[in-house]
Amino acid sequence: MSQPETTRAPDETPRARKTTKVAVVGAGAVGSTMAYAALMRGSARHVALYDINRAKVEAEALDLSHGIQFMPMAEVVGSDDVAVCADADIIMVTAGAKQKPGQTRLDLAEATISLVSKILPELLAVAPDATYVMVTNPVDIVTYAALKISGLPPTQLFGSGTVLDSSRLRFLIAQHCGVAVQNVHAYMAGEHGDSEIPLWSSATIGGVPLLEWDAIEGRAPLTAEVRDQIAHEVINSAYRIIEGKGATNYAVALAGSRIIEAVLNDEHRVLPVSTLLDDYYGISDICLSVPSIVGRHGVTDRLQVPLSPVEIRGLQHSAASLKEVARRFGV
Repeated sequence: MSQPETTRAPDETPRARKTTKVAVVGAGAVGSTMAYAALMRGSARHVALYDINRAKVEAEALDLSHGIQFMPMAEVVGSDDVAVCADADIIMVTAGAKQKPGQTRLDLAEATISLVSKILPELLAVAPDATYVMVTNPVDIVTYAALKISGLPPTQLFGSGTVLDSSRLRFLIAQHCGVAVQNVHAYMAGEHGDSEIPLWSSATIGGVPLLEWDAIEGRAPLTAEVRDQIAHEVINSAYRIIEGKGATNYAVALAGSRIIEAVLNDEHRVLPVSTLLDDYYGISDICLSVPSIVGRHGVTDRLQVPLSPVEIRGLQHSAASLKEVARRFGV
């Protein structure tokens, strides 16, 4: 016996299936690797690459698509038309001037701010509700300028900040102490650059305060000298990588995919992203990285982690350095 045919009212439409969409602006070393990392981790069901170089962006998308069989199921598209970013849930902006050996991140500011001022209004026209994450360097100045250009609230637009730097810090601590890096909780704060500082006073290893860490199985303790060496390595590691291979891409892409997941999965994860501060230890009206809560609505809060007097002065010095640069470029 046949089943009765169901009918749909004229004004009733099928419910659209909601899938997560990530748009990556810039198909260079960082952007293409970030798309790859997001796909490999299954961060989103739809990944869009946008770049003004049509041949490059289409080739990157095609290459990534050919590997979908070996990843969590997803769709990849690439285009030189900004419409490819339409309705994205999160937009990762990696496009910018390329850092050359010997250049500081701040040296890139003028060219990158000019580029962002051109592309950001176009992105807002097709994806006004997206969460925007600035990745391109100098990320703190670029994020500050992007907020001014876009008019978006600081919850909706922020920078990748020192998420990568904190990963470098944790790796070096873990390596020295002989523990899994996942059991190290420590942050780099301030500028994503030369004036950043490690927050030693709040760092822990498996719940043990780092400043109380003793030698285990013959490993050397974390003396002040060792901590200074680790901090120096964190700050200068990008320069070493750029000198050796021209760009950093793997670790920053993985850091970016972690931010993507925190937003799309509404994780309320604590990450040291770069946000506009308002009276954070006396610091206001500049974008700096401090431990912040990241979820579906962007950055919803900054944690007032305990800081030593030295760390407070270091953070304030970092803020002053960035404000001077911001004034120099009129933002």
